Amino acid sequence: MSRGTAIRAGVGQTLAVAVLSIALALALPHAFFTDWGWIAGPAAWLLCAYVVARVLRLPLGGALIGAALAGIPSAIAVVLGVHWLGAALAVVVFALWCGRLEADRELPAEAL
Repeated sequence: MSRGTAIRAGVGQTLAVAVLSIALALALPHAFFTDWGWIAGPAAWLLCAYVVARVLRLPLGGALIGAALAGIPSAIAVVLGVHWLGAALAVVVFALWCGRLEADRELPAEAL
């Protein structure tokens, strides 16, 4: 596990999601999120994960798979009515995934 990458991924995803959430909240009416939040939320999450992966030079496929898997607890939290708690948990899961991606990439070929 690369702790540095995990921390950078967690901070990056948190900032990216916060900035995008604020921009969308200012640009779009609340009704949009009521009607289309089920697709806009996951799309925004994946877009932010894409940006983080590019900035940290992580494998895009692996990072996006991790983002999708990390979104599962968030989706459960939405159903339970604690959306932002789910988002926080998803950031932690995504960050740990990215830390593991970096560690796997650093392994010598003989170790695989």
